[in-house]
Amino acid sequence: MASNEQFPRPRRSEPVLITEAQTSRLDEHAARKKRYAITMLVRGVCLVLAAVFYQVVWLMLIFAVLGTILPWIAVVMANDRPPIKRQQVNRYDARPDRVLESRPARVIEG
Repeated sequence: MASNEQFPRPRRSEPVLITEAQTSRLDEHAARKKRYAITMLVRGVCLVLAAVFYQVVWLMLIFAVLGTILPWIAVVMANDRPPIKRQQVNRYDARPDRVLESRPARVIEG
């Protein structure tokens, strides 16, 4: 029997999907926290830009409205779970092939 050291296999970065397992709760929670932090960072930038562009009223109003609405959007996005991904799962199918069964069988009598 050959060892793995003699014939190394190239490793993929992505594992082969064999189940319909969802991402772990810790990974999902970390992704939601990251999304919330990024949204709140954009809100902070909007508020700073609203203060910078105080002389251009329409631009200041756009940034101020975004800075006001983004916390609500961030909370809604952070509390919402991501949709369940529909992926093709490789499964063993034990059913016999229908093409082979549909042909007439030839019987040899002796």
